[in-house]
Amino acid sequence: MPTTVTNHEALQLVVAVHRLVRSLRQAAPARRLQPTQLLVLSELSAHGPMRIGEIAVRALCSQPTATTVVTSLESTGLVRREPDAADGRATIVVLTEVGRETVLSMAHGEAELLSERMSELSPEDRDLLRGAMPILRHLAEPQENK
Repeated sequence: MPTTVTNHEALQLVVAVHRLVRSLRQAAPARRLQPTQLLVLSELSAHGPMRIGEIAVRALCSQPTATTVVTSLESTGLVRREPDAADGRATIVVLTEVGRETVLSMAHGEAELLSERMSELSPEDRDLLRGAMPILRHLAEPQENK
């Protein structure tokens, strides 16, 4: 018998995920970045250099927002712009070594905190979370990639 998810249930999941991420970011002893800044750095770390338009798609923001975020990251030395070898008129955004270290530091700090919190759960709840990880990754993918 198929069941449907209500808007209220979906909202509860959105709120829970936001609260979890926010509490991890606030408690982690690492450099503070805005969520979109962290997304941009993470995408560059995972997928390599890319143009602003691709960053906007991957970070789920508008192109002007991506440009603003890249400019702020560039001013702090976390990324740099380089000419695009495939099109001399365009530029690509490249993660700097400081940017890479920042992403790793933040990820490790938040992961350590989450690991501590998960260790307080029952073995059954930890297994449920492990099983939910692929589902959450799937739900997090932009619709264009599906």
